[in-house]
Amino acid sequence: MDNKLGMQMFDGGYVHHGLLKAAQFILERETKTLQELLQQNGPDYKLIFAGHSLGSGIAALMTVLVVNNRKMFGNIPRSQIRCYALAPARCMSLNLAVKYADVINSVVLQDDFLPRTPTPLEYIFGSIFCLPCLLFIMCLRDTFKQDKRKFKDPRRLYAPGRMYHIVERKFCRCGRFPPEVRTAIPVEGRFEHIVLSCSTTSDHAIVWIERESEKALELMKGNEKPTTPPALQKMERLQSFEEEHKNALERAKTLDVPHAVDLSEVEIQEGSSPTPPSDTHSEATSEAKSAGRTSWDELMHKLFTRDEGGKLVVKEDIKARNIVIE
Repeated sequence: MDNKLGMQMFDGGYVHHGLLKAAQFILERETKTLQELLQQNGPDYKLIFAGHSLGSGIAALMTVLVVNNRKMFGNIPRSQIRCYALAPARCMSLNLAVKYADVINSVVLQDDFLPRTPTPLEYIFGSIFCLPCLLFIMCLRDTFKQDKRKFKDPRRLYAPGRMYHIVERKFCRCGRFPPEVRTAIPVEGRFEHIVLSCSTTSDHAIVWIERESEKALELMKGNEKPTTPPALQKMERLQSFEEEHKNALERAKTLDVPHAVDLSEVEIQEGSSPTPPSDTHSEATSEAKSAGRTSWDELMHKLFTRDEGGKLVVKEDIKARNIVIE
């Protein structure tokens, strides 16, 4: 947990110094094992990192290291590297959190305190017995702090990647409700404010995260309806993960987030097939093309005529021009 604000720069942003050292240490020890697994299982093998709490921060930074050193791992495609961070710690700056949202997935249960607090981790875990008091003071401090100042500080750390927020309780309602999963690549409001509730600390437990995740998955499977063709068959292209990722990067640039640069199209969409154009575009293109050329029926009418037997015969004027038609 060795870290100070702005202590460690990495890949054009800032990361947690202590967690990065731990990620480098583990990766150095396990590099040969990963290389052997990739060689034995072929090109379709995927590298998946997972962790909880502080371990999620280490797993996220290990993923970033592997993505930036893919040559050491047999040039594995970026699309085959994944990280699942449960109750993640704040371990990277905003530009890196958005940049690696296509490979890092963070799962947060309701009011979990750790993804929301920018306080150094050593203070949190060193004062675990007076944690409610510490969270209350931090909540008061963040209430009077402007969001613009937070975004403009490039050293501020955030929870990594795409966020999956499991919501099981509602405002001013008692009891637990069927869990809902909300997902996005947030730029503004990336769990910036601490929620003071009776479950602020219990929502950090991996047991509850696992239980509510299973419930949410079962509900999603139960709500699946058989696919039937619509009455009006029309292709509609929804926003893909790649497009959402690109929009999040552009949004980060408009907020003047330091070092918020776009990824190259090749790096973001590596290994993915190109998206087919929409119907509107294809229809407009076909109309534009057909408007400037003669249709097949008109061409046949100009070149051929029918004899008494109904057979197609080349017109006399075409023969006179010595035009050969095969």
